[in-house]
Amino acid sequence: MSFSEEVQGAVSAHGMWKARLRQAIDSGTSEFKVDVVRQDNQCAFGKWLYGDAKRLHGSDPQYEKVRALHAEFHAEAAHVLSFAVGGKKAEATAAMGISAPFTRVSSTLINTLKIWEKAAA
Repeated sequence: MSFSEEVQGAVSAHGMWKARLRQAIDSGTSEFKVDVVRQDNQCAFGKWLYGDAKRLHGSDPQYEKVRALHAEFHAEAAHVLSFAVGGKKAEATAAMGISAPFTRVSSTLINTLKIWEKAAA
């Protein structure tokens, strides 16, 4: 895949995570394990980020910004998921609120990915 396709795939996948987390909050269950979600190198984008992207773009300052934000996104997603599967629906919902760290890092990651994509074009 091209750089742009990788970035667009990441944007789409991270949007899907919001839906998965909301579903986990509603149901109290998830097919995903909290400890795996916490790892930022297990998703397709994370594998690319630590592989080809690091090799090709590792010296680019935007790479490190994206890598750090991606890791923070996974930490926050795992935090929300742990509440959701732990039966703490109100806490999980609050952890996805408009001013919550999950929402902030998710938005910042998407914006940073788009900036990186434009700069690399």
